[in-house]
Amino acid sequence: MAAQRYAILGDIHSNWSALEAVLADAKSQGATDFVCVGDVVGYNADPVRCLEAIKETSGVTVMGNHDQYCSTDSPLEGFHPMAAEVVQWTRSQLTAAHKQYLQELKYVRRVGGFTIVHSTLDMPEKWGYVFDTLEADANFNYQSTSICFHGHTHVPVVFERQKAVRRVHFTKLRLEMGTRYFINVGSVGQPRDGDPRAAYVLYDPASKSVDLRRIGYDIEATQAAIRNAGLPDRLARRLQFGK
Repeated sequence: MAAQRYAILGDIHSNWSALEAVLADAKSQGATDFVCVGDVVGYNADPVRCLEAIKETSGVTVMGNHDQYCSTDSPLEGFHPMAAEVVQWTRSQLTAAHKQYLQELKYVRRVGGFTIVHSTLDMPEKWGYVFDTLEADANFNYQSTSICFHGHTHVPVVFERQKAVRRVHFTKLRLEMGTRYFINVGSVGQPRDGDPRAAYVLYDPASKSVDLRRIGYDIEATQAAIRNAGLPDRLARRLQFGK
């Protein structure tokens, strides 16, 4: 039996071209298990295709805020108008079965010896963002495993906790005994760190390594799909800048 090697991805946001490229790369890298930290839908124009692929491929998926918003009929007061427009459009694309699948996702899951969540472990249903060490420190108080993978900010980064918490940008990370890690896997479908390539991580428990993968994909195809769907053009334009 082959050793497990996890492809951990999230914030796909209905970007089929990016997801297709990431799944192909992960398989070429020997991934045996696929895990999703949420936000399969939202923002881009292929929610059904992405959702079906994740249902088929991912062994474990947690709920993201867009998964929640797009699978219910709750009012969108207080939403940015552009975000509300995309949520309404996505709702119109999903079947009742798709919405039920999303509604039944849990906020937090354990996979093997690690945890996954979309936002934070302290109040996962509130969709809080972790950008700095103070916010990460509050999260660590609720983290029972040495490693937790998350998403939500669309920016890949590692928060490490020994005696204190530090924020580390990474490409290849070697996990150390006695250290806890809160690892943002970046975004497949809408990166926001200035790099337009899709992002995900490979986690190899045997070698105690976490590798950040950046994968080029057909951005123009995603942009064309957004425009053909009549979604806001800003959503198409931002993809080429990774912002």
